[in-house]
Amino acid sequence: MLHFVEVVLPLALNKTFTYLVSEAEFQYIKKGMRVAVPFGKNKVYTALVIDLHQNEPLLYKAKEIHQILDEAPLVNEKQIEHWMWVASYYMCAIGDVFKMALPSGFLLESETIISSKTDLAVDEKELDDEEFLIYQALQQQSSLKVEDIVAILGKKNVFPVLNRMLTKNVLILQEEVTEKYKPKLTRYIRLHSEFLQQEQLAELLELLSRAPKQRELVLQYFQLQVTDKKPISVKKLTEAAGSTATVVKSLVDKNIFEEYYLSEDRVHFEKSENAGFELSLPQQNALDAIQESFQQNAVTLLHGVTASGKTEVYIKLIEAYLHQEKQVLYLLPEIALTVQLVSRLTAYFGNQVAVYHSKYTNNERIEVWQQVLQGSEKAKIVIGARSALFLPFSNLGLIVIDEEHEQTYKQFDPAPRYHARDAAIVLASAHGAKVLLGSATPSLETYNNVQSNKYGLVNLTERYGKVFLPEIYLVDIKDKYKRKRMKGHFSDTLIEAMAEVLALGEQVILFQNRRGYSPFVECLTCGHVPQCPSCDVSLTYYKYKNQLRCHYCGYTIANPTHCHACQSVDLSTKGFGTEQIEMELKELFPDKTIGRMDQDTTRGKFGYEKIIDAFKERETDILVGTQMLAKGLHFDNVTLVGIMNADNMLNQPDFRSHERAFQMMTQVAGRAGRSEKKGKVMIQTYNPYHNIIRQVTEHDYNSMYKEQIYERHNFKYPPFYRLIKLTLKHRDYDRLKEGSMWMYNVLTQSLQIPILGPEEPAISRIRNEYIRTILIKIPQKNHLGNTKKTIQKILNSFEAVAQYRAIKVTVNVDNY
Repeated sequence: MLHFVEVVLPLALNKTFTYLVSEAEFQYIKKGMRVAVPFGKNKVYTALVIDLHQNEPLLYKAKEIHQILDEAPLVNEKQIEHWMWVASYYMCAIGDVFKMALPSGFLLESETIISSKTDLAVDEKELDDEEFLIYQALQQQSSLKVEDIVAILGKKNVFPVLNRMLTKNVLILQEEVTEKYKPKLTRYIRLHSEFLQQEQLAELLELLSRAPKQRELVLQYFQLQVTDKKPISVKKLTEAAGSTATVVKSLVDKNIFEEYYLSEDRVHFEKSENAGFELSLPQQNALDAIQESFQQNAVTLLHGVTASGKTEVYIKLIEAYLHQEKQVLYLLPEIALTVQLVSRLTAYFGNQVAVYHSKYTNNERIEVWQQVLQGSEKAKIVIGARSALFLPFSNLGLIVIDEEHEQTYKQFDPAPRYHARDAAIVLASAHGAKVLLGSATPSLETYNNVQSNKYGLVNLTERYGKVFLPEIYLVDIKDKYKRKRMKGHFSDTLIEAMAEVLALGEQVILFQNRRGYSPFVECLTCGHVPQCPSCDVSLTYYKYKNQLRCHYCGYTIANPTHCHACQSVDLSTKGFGTEQIEMELKELFPDKTIGRMDQDTTRGKFGYEKIIDAFKERETDILVGTQMLAKGLHFDNVTLVGIMNADNMLNQPDFRSHERAFQMMTQVAGRAGRSEKKGKVMIQTYNPYHNIIRQVTEHDYNSMYKEQIYERHNFKYPPFYRLIKLTLKHRDYDRLKEGSMWMYNVLTQSLQIPILGPEEPAISRIRNEYIRTILIKIPQKNHLGNTKKTIQKILNSFEAVAQYRAIKVTVNVDNY
């Protein structure tokens, strides 16, 4: 009987593949193991085994697997089921989920190894100059890699030469898969066993009497052994003795010391002795209410005002689950937030905490994966951004989703375009775990689920330590400009408030949700604005680098000295970003230290840490930033927050813009006055009478919710309708227009539900590809699964039409 394995490849293929295995391999292989399989022309890829069976494929002849890569499953069955659900719900390929979920160090690709045929005599006269160079190199070395041959010939494309040599039967090509992960090895030393006796020890010290540095090092070794009683690393010994590695090497060469290596974790956390705390009465009541709610509900929302001490409640709840020997996942929307939270949790729980996000290196992520897989003590609690959801949990008890309203929980590119909050609730259900959603400004969907009794609700209405909520002041900048009371983009009211706060030695946060110096440069003579040649978008001006940059494709040009259309030198910048605010502040407060936190200043691995630590240690007086500042950061000394322009948040072409503006302003305001000092918030706006701004000043979430949910119901938006957005892209404008109309007409006829489009989005061309979007609105009464199957059939039919095959279609389920 033939045996087969069904595998998933990390390629954008919407299906699984079947490969042939021997009887022995079939007995050994388990679901969740990785195997190397041949795919395409001479290439070998990593694949994940998701099933074992005896069903031969009907449409193709099954190839044999290349090799088995694991000794035990790397992915457990619950994970595979969850990945299948993500692929099905978000209408993407299972290969996309597999590729995104596994650290790339686990996704191995074969390397071509070239060797010569040893059993054949080769006539060297038949070889040309390039072929002879390769042949000669193979006489010196048994095998070469492609990059070696590139170096030998000094040209990039060497495959035509290799193909000629293959035809002449001179070479053999083999595909070899090698592991990318390398454990971190630390060098340790110990005394040779013969010197452990008292007599030999005396002889040793006598022997080293003429080498004082070596003698000192040996004595230091004994001292460390007595005090530490742990293996002694070379680094520790040389530091303690004030010596060098050369002295250690001399002792190793004399066979006095022997060296050995131990594998160590790249990330290690220490517990703090004074990290304990007691919950306040409101916090304790909230904790009890959450545990009570978990008796009835799998998901509970903790609706607590900013600075109410939600993190302390999470810590005590996590502790309760650790006592039950359960694993805990703590999800955060931004990597920036992990900086402060990791220090708080590791101080309390020590090395039971593991951190997992994209700023970690491949090797670090692989180590966390292995720890979670083994149920290690080092990964009882995993803190991470949305990708931590795909770790191999086997005993999950609790998922905490902090700032659950944040839009960064939704992945937009590449596929799978999943929402971490929703996917986490499904994962928890598979494990029988509980989910705690925490937010001061919950999303409308979550709060609607609370109102319809799907989720439990716990309120935490007062700030920790009975600290008052900040006072919010509105500054009408339309009136200020009229009265000439503006300096740059700062009103006199905001400047006075800042000067007052800084004089008291307190700190200020300023929020402007746009990076760069200015959104665009305009010619005052003819009105021309420099555009990106590949995208339909104006170029953003960066004063520090004196260049214009496209935020979509990365295109840059030097800042023009004259207009490219009319040659006028009368150019002006319009609008403002964080870089311009930073420069204006340096003029207004020249003796103060100013920091900036946006995507441009936090690119490195420790970019966030440096800026946040400097501000926390009060080395920075004023911090300017984008939405990164709005989320969950805690600074004791901040008493003033300024929102530079509230209107650009309110006037976005998005059905969620008012909800998002309320959330953003409330969260930014919540950074002020988080300890004994009362906070102030200044909101600069052209429209101080706007409903949302009024609701922010009155901290009135319920009014905002009622108003927005009424509008959502009227205009057929979530949570009353499900949305699926289709984005079509092609370089040919007319073909895209024709294809999108075909798609719209077929969808309208087949589904009989509201469909909007095809329309050109605000930015209708990116990287020289034109864009059209179609929005499908699915009513609650329609079966979601059947509707998706119909849409998928239409997409397959669209791909089958020859003239539309080149049009790229991306599907975004729940695109908000």
